[in-house]
Amino acid sequence: MTSGAGSLETALRAARGAGRKLLVPYVTGGMADDWIQAVEAVAAAGADAVEIGIPFSDPVMDGPTIQEASARALARGTTPERIFGELARLDAGVPLIAMTYYNLVFHAGHRRFAESLASAGVSAAVVPDLPLEESVAWEAAASAAGIETVLLAAPVSPDERLARIVERSRGFVYAVGLMGVTGERATVAPSAAILAARIRAVSDMPVLIGFGISTPDQARDASAAADGVVVASALMRRYLDGASPEEIGKQVAEMRRALDAG
Repeated sequence: MTSGAGSLETALRAARGAGRKLLVPYVTGGMADDWIQAVEAVAAAGADAVEIGIPFSDPVMDGPTIQEASARALARGTTPERIFGELARLDAGVPLIAMTYYNLVFHAGHRRFAESLASAGVSAAVVPDLPLEESVAWEAAASAAGIETVLLAAPVSPDERLARIVERSRGFVYAVGLMGVTGERATVAPSAAILAARIRAVSDMPVLIGFGISTPDQARDASAAADGVVVASALMRRYLDGASPEEIGKQVAEMRRALDAG
């Protein structure tokens, strides 16, 4: 298991306790020969954890950029097993979070998939299309393997449902900043700050805002209401357009500086 493995929640709580705003960049696994170098670059640039996308052919919650990245990875013959094998040799130095869709989890089986993540040095998982009411079995298998299940909260979640999401989420609560799919946006939706405040009112679990965080200024603004941000499409757009891992790392470093400056 890589040295980056360990409790995501413990790491994020410690960073938050030290007064740090949290930054979690995303990289689609297998989308290029140097994708592992991209993970290393964003980790070294100041990430508190890195989210690894395990590509699926029908990513229903993702917008055009992540869809394109997933399609490129699949066209290269990327499989979950190949990603796990490459991650197992990685020493990122920060916790790794897998993001994928339930079809892949179901196909492998809950226990096998969770144990594969753990063997690859992954600390947590996001399965965005698995409803709260149907995720108990996966959460149990994940927990048994040492994998924390990060749950998503939406702006339209009623208070009672939001409380259940927050209670069961591990690692952090993923606050979906706006209704819709992932993708770059010109501004951070006001719903993001409102949702973060609602979550903070019922829990001290770390809260990170995702969906639409595209620039350093947006990262700073969103983190004023939350503990930090998840950044995906803005990074993958540049990567798809030919940016090197080092350039992706510089993009993350700019966001890190904005968060640290407050």
